[in-house]
Amino acid sequence: MSPELVSILVLVVVFVIATTRSVNMGALAFAAAFGVGTLVADLDADGIFAGFPGDLFVVLVGVTYLFAIARANGTTDWLVHAAVRLVRGRVALIPWVMFALTGALTAIGAVSPAAVAIVAPIALSFATRYAISPLLMGTMVVHGAQAGGFSPISIYGSIVNGIVEREGLPGSEVTLFLASLIANLLIAGVLFALFGGRKLWARGSVPTDGATGEGDAGFADGETPGPGTDATSGTATGPVTSGATPATPATPATPATPTAPASPTAVAVRPGREAGDTGGTGGTAGIIRLTPARIATLTALVALVVAVLGFDLDAGLTAVTLAVVLSTAWPDDSRRAVGEIAWSTVLLICGVLTYVGVLEEMGTITWAGEGVGGIGVPLLAAVLLCYIGAVVSAFASSVGIMGALIPLAVPFLAQGEIGAVGMVVALAVSATVVDVSPFSTNGALVLAAAPDVDRERFFRQLMVYGGIVVAAVPALAWLVLVVPGLG
Repeated sequence: MSPELVSILVLVVVFVIATTRSVNMGALAFAAAFGVGTLVADLDADGIFAGFPGDLFVVLVGVTYLFAIARANGTTDWLVHAAVRLVRGRVALIPWVMFALTGALTAIGAVSPAAVAIVAPIALSFATRYAISPLLMGTMVVHGAQAGGFSPISIYGSIVNGIVEREGLPGSEVTLFLASLIANLLIAGVLFALFGGRKLWARGSVPTDGATGEGDAGFADGETPGPGTDATSGTATGPVTSGATPATPATPATPATPTAPASPTAVAVRPGREAGDTGGTGGTAGIIRLTPARIATLTALVALVVAVLGFDLDAGLTAVTLAVVLSTAWPDDSRRAVGEIAWSTVLLICGVLTYVGVLEEMGTITWAGEGVGGIGVPLLAAVLLCYIGAVVSAFASSVGIMGALIPLAVPFLAQGEIGAVGMVVALAVSATVVDVSPFSTNGALVLAAAPDVDRERFFRQLMVYGGIVVAAVPALAWLVLVVPGLG
């Protein structure tokens, strides 16, 4: 058995053990990286750690640290209130606003993970507050980022168009951009319909002037509010935290069973709050006020956007620096913030990507791509390359896999049987739309940013949805873009 095939089989075993034994997949992947790297690939420690995603580690830690501080001092509550007023209380518009915002950021030049890192924590705060499915909100953010990701001035668009020009292939910047935009827009529409969008429209508008209490935020008159939402249907179920079950309503004759821990939307005063500051869209005590700590936090969030988009600074390092400044100025607000960093998610993502790095070091990915490229049937080779792009990109760099697959497609594109433009666009869409996977940078950021959810359950939901996207989108992209011979 070849070393490359052994490494793939070990990855399958890691998935099986993680899903059947509830062991952190990242820890399993680190062990697999050590075993395969040492015994099969003859790598030393430096070779094994070559694939450790240090930049992603810092992004996950820095962004979740900064937004943990923002939640602790009530800044995210203020942002939720302000955004609801901006859309005139139409809760159903909030997911689409987040979709458009991340799309606009990537279209004007933001790296996709940076845009998701900025928007996802705010979007998931909306999901918690207004009983919106976190799966719907998180995937809308990621698909929004990919919708704008291939504009002619975007990072992805510039890279792919540069590869096409370097390889001497015919290209179309407009077709690339529009194909990604339309694909992600259609997926977002399906997600909105399936995961509670119709119920959100039925709610109508919610009060935005502070006249109502915390309990009925996000619900139409006469609708019974619920403090949380089911991540797959958008129905109210009560906030769920890891290891806790939703509260059971009490009957007149039986005392109520213990409830789950209070969510950040509770009226209890947290550090950084003033008495009477509800932290919601309203309440009898008044609306949220801007305090010095909140003004400083808002300034830090704006500084993060400017630093990343305007000066091309690293999002993770910038976020850590801003979080440290806020922690120094207001230590009471941020005392618990370090403990709220999504450490289990960091372990999971870094472990899996380290193992993928071992696969790259030992040539498994190149081996698979070259094997497909040598198939004598161009259409079959095309669809297999799309699937390889989708599967690998779900665990690794989308840009990296596009940079590897497009050159691999050159030999059979030169035969003239398949349109080069359609093939390149299909590869680009297949390799990026799967970034909803919790193992990709964007999916990991969404998983880490979701407050008051059962993270293991949310992880499984993202993994299942990512698997559906991996299975369906490459075939559809191939059918629509490659088979007609678009070129």
